[in-house]
Amino acid sequence: MNTKIIKLEETDSTNTYLKNYSPSDEEEMVVAVADYQTAGRGQGTHAWESERGKNLLFSILVRPVWVPVTRQFLLSMAGAIALKDVLDTYTEGITLKWPNDVYWYDKKISGTLIETSICSQGIKRCVFGIGLNVNQEEFVSDAPNPVSLRQILGHDVDREELLQKILDAFAGYYEFLRRADYMDVSGIYHQSLYRRKGYHWYEDKDGEFEGAIVEVEDDGHLILHDKQGHIRSYSFGEIKIKL
Repeated sequence: MNTKIIKLEETDSTNTYLKNYSPSDEEEMVVAVADYQTAGRGQGTHAWESERGKNLLFSILVRPVWVPVTRQFLLSMAGAIALKDVLDTYTEGITLKWPNDVYWYDKKISGTLIETSICSQGIKRCVFGIGLNVNQEEFVSDAPNPVSLRQILGHDVDREELLQKILDAFAGYYEFLRRADYMDVSGIYHQSLYRRKGYHWYEDKDGEFEGAIVEVEDDGHLILHDKQGHIRSYSFGEIKIKL
């Protein structure tokens, strides 16, 4: 897969950088990686805390026009399982918290912000903005549960080597989707889900309840079965997993 890597010392956001980037026809995947982001973003209105030069802050631009718009969450699945595959080689206890956070036990080690644009042919562009806590030793924001590889392992990790492993894994799963091997990607994602077995506490607009994961649909909806026997469906932002 023809990949271009752009290294930035500082930028407002690698997602914003790539949203304004015009790739050539030969550039199948473009990666922007920064030592520091002045306006790094998480989901919604959240910011992403990262000490300068300590973590991986990067975005991946692809143009998967062959992925059906109704199944675009498969791209999110592919990105998440690529991260898990690589982190599994460093430590145990890695899972994927719906929709695409990466957890080490009950702590968050990585988050992804995905932004897509649609055209008449399908998905015109997809930008994955990834923040991965690598060598940061202390977190000072009000984020409830951050953790880094440095905190887990007790030593620093080579960020360039880690990035290359992630890009290789992502390219592999991206090819799964190009071949329409949707069930393979979805199956691995489901096996990797945080709290995928048993009943756990959730909260929606009506209050707290206990639910068990049934599945995550290809459009991203989380399907739960509650203890009263009801099936519940949620899109992102409509429900919280109680930690």
